[in-house]
Amino acid sequence: MILTDNEALIGVDLGGTKVAAGRIDGNELTEIAQELIPAQSNNPEDVLGVVIDVIDNIFDDRVAGIGIGIPGLVDSQKGIVNDVQNIPSWKEVRLKAILEDRFQVPVFLDNDANCYALGELHFGKGKGIDDFVGLTLGTGMGGGIIKNGVLLPDAHGGSGEFGNIPYLSSIYEDYCSGKFFIRNYGLKGEELLEAAQHGDPFALNVFEKFGNHLGNAIKTIMLAVDPQKVIIGGSVARAGEFFKTSMWRTILGFPFPSALRDFDVIFSGVKNIAVLGAASLYLDKEKQGLVEKQRIEHN
Repeated sequence: MILTDNEALIGVDLGGTKVAAGRIDGNELTEIAQELIPAQSNNPEDVLGVVIDVIDNIFDDRVAGIGIGIPGLVDSQKGIVNDVQNIPSWKEVRLKAILEDRFQVPVFLDNDANCYALGELHFGKGKGIDDFVGLTLGTGMGGGIIKNGVLLPDAHGGSGEFGNIPYLSSIYEDYCSGKFFIRNYGLKGEELLEAAQHGDPFALNVFEKFGNHLGNAIKTIMLAVDPQKVIIGGSVARAGEFFKTSMWRTILGFPFPSALRDFDVIFSGVKNIAVLGAASLYLDKEKQGLVEKQRIEHN
């Protein structure tokens, strides 16, 4: 951590139905606040009001900065939310400027997959690893790339979007997330996991196929960014024991065997990783010297 003992951070996770905010003092998550988003609201101000309220609940003058994870398209450099999954009213919301004007501290935002990777770097299985990919497997497939201990800078916000790479008849996300189970078998991953835990042959076979597809996705990631590790989180990661064997069988077919000598895939389940990851945006910018630069520009 780069914060002093007298400083705190706030991380905000903007979900489809609720907003959650966590306060980090030192190295510990000390408070959580959350509030539901008004159902079927077409007014972007309603959602903005919820975001401000949850931050207000845990904000004081010790807070050095705020980070926000967005499940959608974000211009992280300008601080503009262009699109949010399940919140159709949010289009081109200048969230950074609005919240900095309201709270008078630096505010950073990025997509939730990038925040996940940063959360693992600062609070999870990525501690001490300077070069890895954080991969979230849930209803979709998201990724964040850590290079030299910081989030990989990009030009258009598209780095880490491995789920959108063409694969077989569609894209990786359709084969390497919960969509695979629904699309091909009409079942939720949770249902198949329960069945697999009871030794059901059908469920075990489904997870074996899933592992093959995920192994191919990881090989693509290795060819693209050559990480030391891939750290997997998200709801599907809970079934890792049932697909990791077939996943590794596929990974071991990587065309450059020497790259596998110190490569590993790690499954993680850090509690409250979404808010921890959002708060980690501040730590990432601080490490790059961008927090102080922002303060100077504001002055």
